[in-house]
Amino acid sequence: MEDVFSIKQISEQIGLSEDTLRYYEKIGLIPKVNRNNLGYRVYSLENKDLLTTILCLKHVGMTLDQIKLYTKIDSISERYEMLLRYKEKMQDQMAELQKFMGKKLKFMRERGL
Repeated sequence: MEDVFSIKQISEQIGLSEDTLRYYEKIGLIPKVNRNNLGYRVYSLENKDLLTTILCLKHVGMTLDQIKLYTKIDSISERYEMLLRYKEKMQDQMAELQKFMGKKLKFMRERGL
């Protein structure tokens, strides 16, 4: 039999609230979750893997809309290209932040702060 998890178990294992899990299902970020004979959600290992991926993408700053787009892409090469473009965008943003911080710190040093 396939491993299945209750919403409480998945919530604890992944680190997302039960409300967040329901919301992700409601907005179509994850596919409809199977239900047991009592009507309770049962999450599969596949669901767990997808939620782990979503959490990782959130941690690097992707919006839910961007993540939704990513999860709808079937092609590994297209997913790779999307992540590569996002990585390049993040690197550009980091360079801008470092430049700004350098200027700000220099200004403060010059003012004796």
